Amino acid sequence: MKFKDYYKILGVNKNASDAEIKKAYRKLARKYHPDVNPNDKEAERKFKEINEANEVLGNPENRKKYDQYGEHWKHADEFEKAGYKKQYQHAGGGGQQFYSGGFTEDDFSDFFSSMFGGGFSSGGFSGGRDVKFRGQEFHAELQLNLSDVFKTQKHTINVNGKKIRLTIPAGVENGQEIKIKGYGGEGINGGPKGDLYIKFNVINNTPFKRDGSNLYLTVDLDLYKAVLGGDIMINTMDGKVKLKVKPETQNGTKVKLRGKGFPVYKQEGQFGDLFVTYNVKIPTNLTEKEKSLFKELAKLR
Repeated sequence: MKFKDYYKILGVNKNASDAEIKKAYRKLARKYHPDVNPNDKEAERKFKEINEANEVLGNPENRKKYDQYGEHWKHADEFEKAGYKKQYQHAGGGGQQFYSGGFTEDDFSDFFSSMFGGGFSSGGFSGGRDVKFRGQEFHAELQLNLSDVFKTQKHTINVNGKKIRLTIPAGVENGQEIKIKGYGGEGINGGPKGDLYIKFNVINNTPFKRDGSNLYLTVDLDLYKAVLGGDIMINTMDGKVKLKVKPETQNGTKVKLRGKGFPVYKQEGQFGDLFVTYNVKIPTNLTEKEKSLFKELAKLR
């Protein structure tokens, strides 16, 4: 596997602070973003590489493992269970390595030979039965509108040149992540492929406020309808419905429409509720006659 120097990719040194890494990532992400560079394959490749680097260096725990194990940082826990630590120096984008943890190189070879029937050299694992590790996890983001996830839909995404057709269940939450098994990086020494994690960025393109499977909507109500009552038509995510307004409805009154909310994730046919709040509008630009009538009403009260 070709070693990737994530510090070099982001253009920072190994001692860079978290803030410096974040700043460098944002600057490069803006520069190489696909929206800024349409149909530019090289920019697309750079953008993916920058995001990969940020996934590692932008996470303190991942960064610590990467500083110790380089390209094999994903397997840090397995190495350390074996009592072994390996660190990389990244000076000049190098790949120079040194060892610590109580083993000499010969001891380490003997140790792995006894465990796995193979050996280890400064160049990597060797022998009849090499140690197999799962491939790297891949992470991607998919942006959707809230109206898109009201119903289950099919969607095709492109990850590292591979087209993946997804079934996105209705009710997906903003920030929710799903795992697609076996669509990550290639395994090491014949190990299984890693997994692909897709995070959903759901943008609310509707007048509704969402809280889980419940929706909230504010509806303007004219004064006369509020006082006398009557029927109004309101929008829901699934079309218009008629709503009966009670006479003498007060400003801020809330009503619940059961089952007119958002689909419950992976529970076919189950929906939350829609909560409607009335905003009573006071009439403006009254005529002299209207003002006179209101005065008469005031006298009656």
